[in-house]
Amino acid sequence: MRVRLWAIISIITLGLVATSLGEAWAQQRKPPYYASIAASKARMRTGPGRNYPASWLYQRADLPVKVVEVYNDWRKIEDPDGTQGWMQVQLMSSQRTGYVVGGIVELRDAPRLNGRVNWRAAPGVVGRISRCERGWCWFDVRGRAGYVEQNRIWGTEPGEELP
Repeated sequence: MRVRLWAIISIITLGLVATSLGEAWAQQRKPPYYASIAASKARMRTGPGRNYPASWLYQRADLPVKVVEVYNDWRKIEDPDGTQGWMQVQLMSSQRTGYVVGGIVELRDAPRLNGRVNWRAAPGVVGRISRCERGWCWFDVRGRAGYVEQNRIWGTEPGEELP
């Protein structure tokens, strides 16, 4: 009985550690790379430390950001508007998201211009990106998803392919 309980506790602990290590590993990539804001409220600071003043307060979880520099547990990020500053890595996620730029985008059932339009998204809408290939990305906005032309969302490099 004790051995079985110990085994269950060990498996759960290892799973939590593996998840944390996976997230930490993803946040240790060499910049530049894209990530997203995980917290519902996150402060951007003028330097890599809490002693630096906050320059922005983001209140939008899943907003994509581009990591341009790494310093210990701090990341210098750039938001979709081009604003740069420092954010604690704990406030960020490796989840890839996109931000609609330009005009209204059409989310299609297939990665081609003549694909059926499933949904439309206005500029500024944020969605999750799960894969990109040949100039198209699968874009999911709270369960309403479809293929979007890659150049219509901010959160990927031009021509970048995601599995």
